[in-house]
Amino acid sequence: MKNLFSLFILILGLSSCSTISGPDGYFPDTKYDFLEEEIEENIALPSSLSEPKSENHYPVINLENFDNILEVPKPRQIFASSGNSSVQLRRLGELMWIYIETLPSTSWPISKNYWDTSKYQVMSADPISGEIEIDFDLETKLQMKVEHGIKEASTEIFLYQVNKGNGNIQSNPEFVQSELEKIVEYFAESINNFSGTSLAAQNLNEMKKANIFTENGKTVISLDLNFDRAWSSVSRALIAANIITNDRDRTNGIFFVSYAKEEERGLFGLFGGRSNSENPGDIVLGEESQFEITIIEENGKSFVRAISKDGNIEDSEQLLSKINESLS
Repeated sequence: MKNLFSLFILILGLSSCSTISGPDGYFPDTKYDFLEEEIEENIALPSSLSEPKSENHYPVINLENFDNILEVPKPRQIFASSGNSSVQLRRLGELMWIYIETLPSTSWPISKNYWDTSKYQVMSADPISGEIEIDFDLETKLQMKVEHGIKEASTEIFLYQVNKGNGNIQSNPEFVQSELEKIVEYFAESINNFSGTSLAAQNLNEMKKANIFTENGKTVISLDLNFDRAWSSVSRALIAANIITNDRDRTNGIFFVSYAKEEERGLFGLFGGRSNSENPGDIVLGEESQFEITIIEENGKSFVRAISKDGNIEDSEQLLSKINESLS
């Protein structure tokens, strides 16, 4: 009798599982429901509203060829990989700034503390705009600007000497360089021992100078820089990424480069890949691996694009991603 009762309980349990979680049960399996989802039209915003500024990190691929895709493509790397924390004084013409590999919300309290402990009086400090004004003398004041850098989780600090009467910036590169060198020393001593962050300055972390968007199915790097700084930054990135520059046309904003993908560098190196650099990683392939990197300035911003001479969009995307990783 016990065996019959146990068998009855087992059958009842199995049927209950089917009733609860089976295809026709109360709680059917839903893990494949996403295959039936459809992409709706974009939301039509009222004319009084503007579209939010956001980066599309995971753009939707062409669904017409979805059945032929066997693997889900990995998302593009849209930011530079962070390295060891460093503080540098950089210069481009008369423009000078401090480059720091840390978030602006961390750089802000260090910057403010530098002036709070100096012999000068702080006139105002706005963590939202990242501006600090210092009373320097009877005729001029100093204005420090803390901004997000090109590289992810980086800071750029600028210092200007401003006339109190007309508000014009005075050209005094020797003085500015001298003051920035003092700030660099202060940061170098403080950055590794300072673990705090300013909640009031969190907004500065979102004001990035490098962003990525898609244009006609191709990736474009948007830099919130004028042409001179964009050209200098891309040139530095090409060197850092071991991408060989065969020629350059600064007037038209074009780099003519050669690039081998990471997995190809070792392969072609084994078979005598041609190189014109002392760095063994700089492998120059044939004409099929030639690219043009273009920089165009529009409305105060610079846009960086990669074009493959053989029309290979995938190689162009990988090259542009490599450049973006090395921007700083």
